[in-house]
Amino acid sequence: MPETFKCGYAALMGLPNVGKSTLLNRLVGGKLAITSPKPQTTRFRLLGILNRPGAQILFLDTPGVIDPKGALNEVLVQAAITALNEADVVVWLVEPQTPDTRDRVLLPHLKKLERPLIIAVNKIDLVAKPKLLPVMAAYHELFPQAPVVPVSALLGDGLDDLTAEIVQLLPAAPPLYPEDQPTDATERFLAAEFIRERLFHHTGEEIPYAVAVQIEEFDERQRPELVRIRAVIYVERQSQKGIVIGKHGKMLKIIGQEARVEIENLLGAKVFLELWVKVWKNWRKDPRAVRRLGYQA
Repeated sequence: MPETFKCGYAALMGLPNVGKSTLLNRLVGGKLAITSPKPQTTRFRLLGILNRPGAQILFLDTPGVIDPKGALNEVLVQAAITALNEADVVVWLVEPQTPDTRDRVLLPHLKKLERPLIIAVNKIDLVAKPKLLPVMAAYHELFPQAPVVPVSALLGDGLDDLTAEIVQLLPAAPPLYPEDQPTDATERFLAAEFIRERLFHHTGEEIPYAVAVQIEEFDERQRPELVRIRAVIYVERQSQKGIVIGKHGKMLKIIGQEARVEIENLLGAKVFLELWVKVWKNWRKDPRAVRRLGYQA
């Protein structure tokens, strides 16, 4: 490996729903992170690996940083801040509007940041260019040393410019992962996430935020012909269980069918997916429950 090769971590930071997961999927060229129009879809720090000539960028998709209320949100915000402090480069995703107080939790950490910062103004496909220029100027004034890069994660615009800025700021180091490896996440983890994504898409109100998914069985003995997966969907109240299951089990069947297709695409194998719904009362407020369900900073 040449001495000029670069490798390092780039943390994607920002508010919920600003487009971090969509950006990660675009950059790595495939689906790793789940997405939905609902905020706080991302609950785990997820690694996505992008290889470029002479460089390997290790993107960290992080939960949205908001005021932490409850045991779960406290863990999610701490996970994001930990990624911020461990990264070689920080990419702050913002929407195409002038800075406001919505990022008040993250801003103090960015102000005292001792590593390179790049500001990515996302969703530029939603605004006219004359309105974008003053937004970029405002962020440049806020952080004069940080490059401000306009991008559209949805359409893929500006991503070459963004990756070029990141590579320029990465340290010289050999690659940490093989060129054909897109993530360090396990198939078991990704299967649980794909199930949770379908829950986010098909349920409303408080239910998406009250669910957690845990894989109880991941049987590969018949792979590639068949992989058997049994997963438990946890909710916080009996009424939520009824909604997730649906009348005559219709909702749960739809969620299972759609998740199975996603998981089969991931595994390259037929999947038998068995879903159960259980009540774990107020699990989001219980630090022990949060840890047992796999959430950690």
